[in-house]
Amino acid sequence: MFGWLRRRRAPPEIPEPLWQATLAAWPFLQAADPQRLRLLAARFLQDKEFHGAGGLQVTDAMAVAIAAQAVLPVLHLGLGWYDDFVTVVVQPDQVVARRSQVDDSGVVHEWEELLAGEAMDDGPVMLSWPDVQAAGTDAAGSAYNVVVHEFVHKIDLRDGAADGCPPLPAARRRAWLQVLQPAYERFREQVVIAERFSGPATWLDPYGAQDPGEFFAVAGEAYFVERARFGQEFPALAALFDGFFGPQAGPART
Repeated sequence: MFGWLRRRRAPPEIPEPLWQATLAAWPFLQAADPQRLRLLAARFLQDKEFHGAGGLQVTDAMAVAIAAQAVLPVLHLGLGWYDDFVTVVVQPDQVVARRSQVDDSGVVHEWEELLAGEAMDDGPVMLSWPDVQAAGTDAAGSAYNVVVHEFVHKIDLRDGAADGCPPLPAARRRAWLQVLQPAYERFREQVVIAERFSGPATWLDPYGAQDPGEFFAVAGEAYFVERARFGQEFPALAALFDGFFGPQAGPART
């Protein structure tokens, strides 16, 4: 599966029928610069290795679908933002992860968490294939996208901290947090009202209320998948993200 890509310096084009099938299955991809999206997806396939877990066979169609979505956040930043890992692990379903945390009193709390994906600092990215598919044609109007979510985490983690802010100079970091932090706090309040007081459900995944890092990833999903609605509901965040992810953030680098 795409092993031939890694043996050539210049990535060959993704076959036309396969590329068109990918765009049809994940229509939001059609809003991106088509030539650049296809080129970066091919280079992503050249640079990364895909492994299926639990007996899952990763097909060319699956790999292209993941690659095309994974490069959306770095379309104008360059694939250098993903140079800290090689492996993408594709799971046949969501994965149960055991977690533990020591509170301020020294008490250890243990629990299980069901994961649709996970991005590891300086490590691989794990994705549940059914959740990748869930962001396809049947998800019109939804902001859910596990691939974009995990790769926004990868960008956030470049400085080692999933704190909701990519690595930026001190002044830009302050400006970034002055926009993101209030938006996160408002969203967290909306989630509390929805969950505890039967308020209206939030459009964004309530998982984003966990912490600023998760909010950045959840907001990133909406920004790339439902840009128009995101701009209406979160205009300040949309402008912030435009300045970082968009062409105006700097010259494209591959």
